[in-house]
Amino acid sequence: MKAVVARSFERIHRSNLVGMGVLPLQFPAGQSWETLGLRGDERFDVDVPAVLEPQQEIALTIRRKDGSSETVRLLSRIDTPIEVDYFRHGGILPFVLRELLAA
Repeated sequence: MKAVVARSFERIHRSNLVGMGVLPLQFPAGQSWETLGLRGDERFDVDVPAVLEPQQEIALTIRRKDGSSETVRLLSRIDTPIEVDYFRHGGILPFVLRELLAA
């Protein structure tokens, strides 16, 4: 699974990410990579719930090189039910192809 974490998203950028099967996640107000002390050498685990809903909070676990970890809550910027379907199918193209094959 691929994800992008940002302070905010332009509408078209967010929509394009979902269309490619990438999960757009947004920091809550007052939080950023700087406030979390991210350096670029961390590993990240995203806990996507089995039942994904629009604008749901998602847990991101940050695993640091020193062995410590921290879990933060981010806002999923999958904003509509159809975008949930696109994401679950890996993007718009796989979604449409599956729909065509099922018809």
